Amino acid sequence: MNQDEIYMRMALKEAELARDVGEVPVGAVIVRGDEVIARAHNLRETNRMATAHAEILAIEAACRAVGSKHLLDCTLYVTLEPCPMCAGALAGARIGRVVFGARDARAGACGSLLDLFAYPLEARPEMKEGVLAEEALTLLRDFFAKRR
Repeated sequence: MNQDEIYMRMALKEAELARDVGEVPVGAVIVRGDEVIARAHNLRETNRMATAHAEILAIEAACRAVGSKHLLDCTLYVTLEPCPMCAGALAGARIGRVVFGARDARAGACGSLLDLFAYPLEARPEMKEGVLAEEALTLLRDFFAKRR
C-alpha cells in the first residue's frame, strides 16, 4: 500500500463517521510531511450549516494547526471530488496537493462538472484522482440506497 492509499484510508474512516451520524459519507484528511494535521467529515446536517463540508472543516483545522492561512506544503485527501465551494477554499488556502477518490459528476469542480483550476488562479494544487475510488463510491451508493 502506498502513501496515498494509507491517507485515503484515513479519509474513508472519516467518511464512515459521517455516515454513522446520518451525514453524506465524505471524509477528509490533511497531511504535512508525514504528519496528519487535520481530519474531518461532513457535518452539514449536524451543524445545520451549508459550509460544513469535510474539506472546509479540514482546511480550517489545518490552518489552526500550522498557524497560517496558507497550506502550501500540505496534501488534502478527500473521498469525493471537491465541489466549487471547496475547490475555491483550496485555492484560497493555496494547498499544494489534492488527492481524491471518487469523481462527482453532479458537483465536482476538479474536472468532472467543471475544472476550477483550469482558470488562471494564483494557486493551483497538484491533482491526483481515483485513489480508492471504488471504496468511496460504495460508501456513497450504500448510504443513498438506504435513504431511498
